[in-house]
Amino acid sequence: MGIFPDFGAVGGGADLRDIVGALLMYVLVFAVLMILICAVTWAITSSSGNYQSALRARAGVFVAVGAAALAGAGVAWMNFLIGVGQQL
Repeated sequence: MGIFPDFGAVGGGADLRDIVGALLMYVLVFAVLMILICAVTWAITSSSGNYQSALRARAGVFVAVGAAALAGAGVAWMNFLIGVGQQL
């Protein structure tokens, strides 16, 4: 007796994959823009002696790098799970 999940039973699976991919692309674009803005702000405020703003800009860079890393890892994880699901 062979009982396997029916992956074709979910309607709009390809549309869902496209939507998730588009959302992750937007996250990566905004994370890169945030890295650029915060890095420039960090450099300017550090050189002008405004250390409180430099600390906030540095935190912004770290948060943006973390968001980009998580979004990239999310894409890799999703592709891995889709590949595993197709082999079952």
